[in-house]
Amino acid sequence: MKKKELSTGKTDKKNEINVYSVDGKIKKRMKLSELFNEPLRIDLIMKAVKSSRANRRQRYGSSKESGKRHAVHSVGKGFGMSRVPRLQDRTGSFAPGTVGGRRAHPPKSEKKWKEKMNKKEKRKAVRSAIAATSSKEIVIKRGHVFNEKITLPVVVEDDFENMKTTKEVINVFQSIGVYDDILRAKNNCHIRAGKGKGRGRKYRIPKSVLVVVSKKRGIEKSVNNLLGVDIVTLKGLNAELLAPGGAPGRLTVFSESAFKEVGKIE
Repeated sequence: MKKKELSTGKTDKKNEINVYSVDGKIKKRMKLSELFNEPLRIDLIMKAVKSSRANRRQRYGSSKESGKRHAVHSVGKGFGMSRVPRLQDRTGSFAPGTVGGRRAHPPKSEKKWKEKMNKKEKRKAVRSAIAATSSKEIVIKRGHVFNEKITLPVVVEDDFENMKTTKEVINVFQSIGVYDDILRAKNNCHIRAGKGKGRGRKYRIPKSVLVVVSKKRGIEKSVNNLLGVDIVTLKGLNAELLAPGGAPGRLTVFSESAFKEVGKIE
């Protein structure tokens, strides 16, 4: 059965958006490419995100000798006790299902975690996720906070790519009206519950603005200082960045050059 395709629900009937200068003023208007008319396919987006996560998962497994490095012996019959392998202090060991024994079926590094996905499905998922960035309804539903007077996706003139300091980037976001979303991510950053705290992922940081540029000219160092903000070129654009967790509608800021090129994505 063919999956039901939903509309992205764009609010701009003229299919035109504003191009903002670095001081937040409307520089000109641009027409949305045909790409932004792509129907919303949440099923394909979720499939692409799961595949991306599975394919970078690190294999793990126990040593083949785990739980077997003991000198054990069984007392044999006639002593009124179970005939399990024991240490010298009579503690059970070595055998699975025994207190102190090894695991019966430990995790094995040979297990394959990878999930394949058809190229056409993956491309359609990316196109659908890009189209969802132009819908205010979907972006707001995802939890992002921004000035609702702006047009989506946000497009900024190319001078934005040449910024070298975080303060300059913050000023641009404030003048356009998307900086409140970065504050939302900062205020909701919290310590993770569970063992992940000791495994290099102590904090859980909500995803905020995605910045898409044509080339990284040094702005990536400035943007990386902002919590929840990711920066990527068109070549590295994927479904997981556009729809973290499989939820489409991420608040996205394009440079003017990147926006002209995004319409050519197949």
